[in-house]
Amino acid sequence: MPVANCHKQDTAASSRKPSLPGMRYAIVTETWPPEINGVSLTVEGLAQGLRKRGHDVGLVRPRQGHDSARVDDTLLVRGFPLPRYPGLRFGAPALRALAQHWEANTPNAVYIATEGPLGWAARRVARRLGIPIATGLHTRFDHYMRDYGFPFLEPIALHWMRRFHNAGDATLVATRELQEWLAHRRFTNPMRLARAVDGTLFHPTKRDARLRTAWGAGDGTLVAMHVGRIAAEKNLALAIEAFRAIERVRPDARFVFVGEGPLRGPLAEANPDLVFCGLQRGEDLARHFASGDLFLFPSRSETFGNVTLEAMASGVPTLAFDYGAAREHLRNGEHGIRVPDGDAAAFVTAAVRLAQDPVALRRMRHATRAAVEHLHPDQVAAEFDALLQLLALRRRDHAQRALA
Repeated sequence: MPVANCHKQDTAASSRKPSLPGMRYAIVTETWPPEINGVSLTVEGLAQGLRKRGHDVGLVRPRQGHDSARVDDTLLVRGFPLPRYPGLRFGAPALRALAQHWEANTPNAVYIATEGPLGWAARRVARRLGIPIATGLHTRFDHYMRDYGFPFLEPIALHWMRRFHNAGDATLVATRELQEWLAHRRFTNPMRLARAVDGTLFHPTKRDARLRTAWGAGDGTLVAMHVGRIAAEKNLALAIEAFRAIERVRPDARFVFVGEGPLRGPLAEANPDLVFCGLQRGEDLARHFASGDLFLFPSRSETFGNVTLEAMASGVPTLAFDYGAAREHLRNGEHGIRVPDGDAAAFVTAAVRLAQDPVALRRMRHATRAAVEHLHPDQVAAEFDALLQLLALRRRDHAQRALA
């Protein structure tokens, strides 16, 4: 039973409802730590938040190389390598295992975070068992078609995404912009669930002079940086173009890449003066973020862009296109600069403008953190819990009316 008119709703309104203790939820995801990407870390945070609120959370995910035969509260399914994404796997459509698992211990609601074969199977089983479903739209597969050279497949990808998500009771997205965009493209139940950032981990005080020295940067050196997957969908050629323009006005500037991906080798070979730090996690990632001076984020394929919040929480002014996390949280001229979506020339011009104004960068450094301090993981978990409970209560009321 879909939730009516959800595209006009925000989960914050639902979070004011009283919380019911001891719910059982299931989360289905085809990526999970130690895999490092926005989806795995977001889903892990949601699971931790629900457990912290006293709920039973069962995971369904592909088996990873480090897993033992059994993992507590987790149904492990067979996984297969994901093309173009070394280290990531998609889950087999384990219909029978899912049905047996959920028939034995039926969850009050299911959250399906990924649209792979495992996600489709989970959606089918949950519908058959009458379990309410929330889906998460974390990845713009329609944009990926363009980024990997298949723009003619964008409409097909969008149709496939709509078919998957419209079979659930609500589709969770991170921004009002995407919520409205989906509603105008016949996604029936998009609802906004804000993203959180760990302000204790990501903090300006993590700035590390020794790390900057290792990058060849002194106190007055401008360090531009990019954090994320080094892949075609991140539009990294534009980040490098912007940095080369910065170099013309700040010859001592440095550019630091944090992350891994298929383009790391080619980019490093073509740009031997750039610094490639590889994948960083936890405190190391926080030190890298806080030790930068300007975050260049030219991606146009994100549904959100968690790294934008992490940069802002770390006190790093950000340059990004006007969509996703930047549109939702970054105030132009106060926390960095948003440029019109897709305007590469404006992106380069803005990068140079920021690089030439160290006074503005210092002012922004103090303002950025304040802009995201309210995005606490506990608040987001409360809103997520409220949404899942709302779906469960509506499904129960519907069943009771059907029996009356």
